[in-house]
Amino acid sequence: MGTGQELFDVAAGAYDRLIGRYLPTLGPAFADAAGVAAGQHVLDVGCGPGGLTSVLVERVGAPHVAAVDPSAPFVAACRERHPGVDVRRGVAEELPYADATFDVSLASLVVGFMSDPVAGAGEMGRVTRPGGRVALSFWDLEAMPLLATFWRAVATALGPGAGGEDERVGRREGDLRRVLEHAGITDVMDSRLTCTATYADLDNWWSSFTGGAGPVGAFARSLDPGAADRVREEADRLLGHPRDPFTLEAVAWCAVGTVTRSSAASTTGSTGGAA
Repeated sequence: MGTGQELFDVAAGAYDRLIGRYLPTLGPAFADAAGVAAGQHVLDVGCGPGGLTSVLVERVGAPHVAAVDPSAPFVAACRERHPGVDVRRGVAEELPYADATFDVSLASLVVGFMSDPVAGAGEMGRVTRPGGRVALSFWDLEAMPLLATFWRAVATALGPGAGGEDERVGRREGDLRRVLEHAGITDVMDSRLTCTATYADLDNWWSSFTGGAGPVGAFARSLDPGAADRVREEADRLLGHPRDPFTLEAVAWCAVGTVTRSSAASTTGSTGGAA
């Protein structure tokens, strides 16, 4: 989204293999932290192919869920996977919804790819009713072994300057809290969310990157075959040469705050159209 939009103009399956594996456990934990419950109208900002959207539909029903993402392939996939959900193409900084439309607005693993995270959070506050909640989550990179292992393998196999994740808002403790507070969201609570993904073997793990999704996928696709083989061999060593199914545990930062009348009325972006 925003500064990273082009990194996600890929097939939905590429995102499923990279990050989608974690959403069956991350999504419920994030929804719990945000207080999503039956009877609410909720918004999934940066919905991707619809991993978190699935959890929201289970909790409140498709007619009460809206989702938005800048990637055309992801919007198409989310619509196909979740009939009845109001799925639109758009960016967080200019949400296409009217003021005070939702009870809870959530952005899962998105804020670091927004062109202006505070404006994006402000827009989430605008479209959320006073007293409602805005929730953000983003990976703690050092506690996300899928990504951390790949980049460590790159540094060892190709040299320390060969590649790595750009510094992004949301990676450090307290980042998400500050984004919400600067956007006028109050009573912000921080937490850490734990999730897991299981891989059949090293081939299955490596397939996370070959679809080209995200910074790590774009980098993996840029490697010539010899360099890719060296990175893969080093990753195999770092992972302990897995030949049987194995599970990785990952941690995401989370921050949830409350919309006040003043934050809901703030003009951080477009007022959008009717939802």
